Amino acid sequence: MLNTSLFSVLVHEQAKRYGDKTAMSYRDYEKNVWVPVSWNRFSEVVRKVSASLLALGVDVQENLAVFSQNMPECLYLDFGAYGVRAVTIPFYATSSESQVVYMVNDAEIRYVFVGEQYQYDIAFRSMPHCPTLQKLIIFDSSVVKNPQDTVSVYFEEFLQAGAGHEENEELKRRAAELRMDDLANILYTSGTTGASKGVMLSHRMYHDAIIANDAVLTLGEKDVVLNFLPFTHVFERAWSYLCLSEGAQLAVNLRPADVLQSLQEVHPTCMCAVPRFWEKVYAGVQEKIAQETGLRKAMMLDAIKVGKMHNIDYLRVGKTPPLLLHLKYKFYEKTIYALLKKTIGIENGNFFPTAGAAVPDEICEFVHSVGINMIVGYGLTESTATVSCFPDKGYEIGSVGTLMPDVEVKIGENNEILLRGKTITTGYYRKPEATADAIDKDGWFHTGDAGHLKDGHLYLTERIKDLFKTSNGKYVSPQALETKLAIDRYIDQIAVIADQRKFVSALIVPVYGFVKDYAKEKGLEYKDMADLLQHPKVQALFRARIDTLQQQFAHYEQVKRFTLLPEPFSMERGELTNTLKLKRSVVATNYKELIDKMYEE
Repeated sequence: MLNTSLFSVLVHEQAKRYGDKTAMSYRDYEKNVWVPVSWNRFSEVVRKVSASLLALGVDVQENLAVFSQNMPECLYLDFGAYGVRAVTIPFYATSSESQVVYMVNDAEIRYVFVGEQYQYDIAFRSMPHCPTLQKLIIFDSSVVKNPQDTVSVYFEEFLQAGAGHEENEELKRRAAELRMDDLANILYTSGTTGASKGVMLSHRMYHDAIIANDAVLTLGEKDVVLNFLPFTHVFERAWSYLCLSEGAQLAVNLRPADVLQSLQEVHPTCMCAVPRFWEKVYAGVQEKIAQETGLRKAMMLDAIKVGKMHNIDYLRVGKTPPLLLHLKYKFYEKTIYALLKKTIGIENGNFFPTAGAAVPDEICEFVHSVGINMIVGYGLTESTATVSCFPDKGYEIGSVGTLMPDVEVKIGENNEILLRGKTITTGYYRKPEATADAIDKDGWFHTGDAGHLKDGHLYLTERIKDLFKTSNGKYVSPQALETKLAIDRYIDQIAVIADQRKFVSALIVPVYGFVKDYAKEKGLEYKDMADLLQHPKVQALFRARIDTLQQQFAHYEQVKRFTLLPEPFSMERGELTNTLKLKRSVVATNYKELIDKMYEE
């Protein structure tokens, strides 16, 4: 049942309702077990955090930074801060020193809560460049402090500062005086198109977003939810707050690389993810089918075909499937579909929200065909996540669903999607010019995404600022091409090049393991990966796969030349944001010679 209490008291109110029921769990890496945290314990630690923040002298609406990967401490700090009307600003766990310095100085932060050794080291090196920064509070007790560090404390030491003061009258007063228009968070954008900006999210925005999502999602206290994306990401953050408000159990995944193991151990009913997760599932199934022969292969292909007819051609549009088709579907549901879900760890699945990028039609169709309820949606940091999502029935593949309650959408110039409503940000922190550029005089937020509405469903077409114009005057959407080509099991990352060029080209990071398997199968000899990727047979393999996938695009939109890269794009070189989105300007600079070479006559 949804609890709409303000965040200053939400955890405590849920503790009254659920007591010793598990609120969340996390993996203890030393013992390799998942440790449960009850609602009572959650509430107890949150109260201690609030008292300790008060003891530190944290002011009303003061900014606190959380520089950590997903840990229970992140949630303790969030709700403890809300209890004293403070603002939390999450940094991505992979943020660089320059990014940390920028955000700390921009928000004039005094206290930074850090997770593990990497975050501590970066934050400590940043201190001389941040005049306001006074103290680091370290979540992980195994972090080794710098010998010159005389101000940082561990989280347990921090909690001692407020011990015995959990019922302080000032604490009660602050929690009671929380205002809906108080800032809850400032979330800094990843900066794909310029300097990072702090998006202001209020308690009212979260409150209204939670009520809107509750109206359209079948989430409840029996659900077990694996946290896969970072809490820094508005998608995971708002989703986790919704889960806690519903009384669902969170399983906090510390290390993103361990998500497949965590799925097998937790067996969640829900998990929000980005399309890339499902693309890898699809690629794995396609690889498995390719390896099979005879009857097993025929059954797997038939299972997908039957699932499409049953779930998409009939159930999706409210029709009853014919009896024979339904019986075949039920057979595959207990065999092939069940095995697939169990292999992933989602055999108890309820639904799986997916957003953050375009979902290729093939992926969406496949996932629904095998009986996985993937709810595709669209949203931004500036909209407190969800703007639209798939309804239970009548969803349209290729769309990003129907609009959420209380969100207005208008299509503006250049087909830009404009938003207005209770969950839309009032602007960027201390950036009035950027705010004025994004929100017009009538209150419409300009998303920068192009799209259209049809029969109540929202469709995305491209990112306006990412549109390329070739030297021949033709407009090309790199994202549309990249989304289409990225479903190929041989392609891991791709950057389409076209701006002010006479034709479209691409930089491609292959799935190196598959390329090596192909070389072994064909008996190809090579010195290293760079040498292998230049082999005529490998080049021909990629040429054929690209040409097959891009048939639906106009001739001028198709990739004419490509370069296979022996190393992936990286955050360290600035080519990817913390959310793993391409920084096209950096890619264009870093790979200038390779790009120019593709355009030589």
